Amino acid sequence: MPVRPLASEATNPAVAPVGDRRQGGGTPAGGIPGAGAPLPTTPSSAAEFLDSILQTKSELFRGSREVLRDSYVPSRLPHREEEIRKVAEILAPALRGELPSNLLIYGKIGTGKTAVVAQVRQDLQRRVGSDPKLTFVTVNCGNIDTPYSLLQTIGNTIAPTEAERIPTGWSLDRVQAAMRRLMDAKGGTFLLVLDEIDRLVSRKADKDNVLYTLSQINTELEDARVGLIGISNDLKFTSELDARVRSRLNEEKILFDPYNAPQLQDILRDRAKEAFRDDVLDPGVVERCAAYAALENGDARRALALLRLAAEMAERDRAKRITPDHVVKAKNRLEQDIIVDCCRTLPPHCKILLYAILQLYERRRAGLHTGEVFDSYRRLVDRLGLPPLTARSISGYIGELETLGLVRATIVSRGRGGRSREILVDVPLSETIPALEEDPLIAPIGKPKNRGQLLLTNFDNPNRTGPF
Repeated sequence: MPVRPLASEATNPAVAPVGDRRQGGGTPAGGIPGAGAPLPTTPSSAAEFLDSILQTKSELFRGSREVLRDSYVPSRLPHREEEIRKVAEILAPALRGELPSNLLIYGKIGTGKTAVVAQVRQDLQRRVGSDPKLTFVTVNCGNIDTPYSLLQTIGNTIAPTEAERIPTGWSLDRVQAAMRRLMDAKGGTFLLVLDEIDRLVSRKADKDNVLYTLSQINTELEDARVGLIGISNDLKFTSELDARVRSRLNEEKILFDPYNAPQLQDILRDRAKEAFRDDVLDPGVVERCAAYAALENGDARRALALLRLAAEMAERDRAKRITPDHVVKAKNRLEQDIIVDCCRTLPPHCKILLYAILQLYERRRAGLHTGEVFDSYRRLVDRLGLPPLTARSISGYIGELETLGLVRATIVSRGRGGRSREILVDVPLSETIPALEEDPLIAPIGKPKNRGQLLLTNFDNPNRTGPF
């Protein structure tokens, strides 16, 4: 299979974009006739359709629909007043130039942990204004693949100029030294927020090293101090840590309980007032969104996503109001998309590993052994020109994929060959493989596709009897 270039190569004038390359004497890659040709000078029907949408004022949304996304931080967080008070009390000493205690915040997905920390951060920064003596650095550990990347990201967030940023290619010790040097040069108190901190712990080979480095960094700094704020969905993630790291991290703990249905209704009504015009929500819409989310561990993100998608579906239907039926449609769509979205947010090497498993399983349609999975992963990273992770790290990633419900790994006996894990796939291949191949990381090793071909899945074709 020929290796296709990364999408980023389109910015290199010496390399033609993937869509501009011809295969088989004139048909562009991907099987799209006319791809790479000059854009037509006359508007297409699609352009006219898009123009009509942009020129039509929404009859449902009052303003930005970002209000219904979990990334939006509202001025009020219903049913989290007590948690806000606790976080503010713990971090308040930073306003006086003192180092606050390290803080661990636990709770299930969608319980408002990140939003509470973001709101307290905004209030603290509003009080200090432009004073450089208090600096927040927020890192989502779910997007960080190695200790090197974590420390480099922290350092580069602090770096005042492009010339002082930490480049790729240094040794880990040099990156640590550069990060400390940047902190001392800026001085003051740094509050380091590590969202999804448990993702660091799940990488067995790296867990103690990087967290130990951060937990004892104040002993090596001269003009700066660092307070750690960890946010985790896993109540027990510290149990696997070295005792020295655990004692430093476990200074203060706050547990966020899941929302119940009435609390979710209050959250949705607050957001709906900001997002929608008056009298466009039918009775039962908010209640149904809250009920669905309450069944899934009280996930406020899920409730907000249901309400937003229900409104967008009503808008596409040219409906004047949002009805409970639109919520049902939104729920079905989210259940279809959630697996694909999960795959897209995996760390790079975990994504490559999943792609290796899916490729093998697509050919075999039977259980896979860890040895052949590791060999397939090694071949893929070699083709991408990346250094492979160790077998131990890959084993940890397999456990992570199993936790996410993407694969199943069971211990099987191989006779004299000992025991091994057999891996089965629990996701629809026809949805997941194309989603991964759209990622710029996987695109160079993906299979050429005819984009005009319609792929049917269980979601599209309920009469289909096979698993995928």
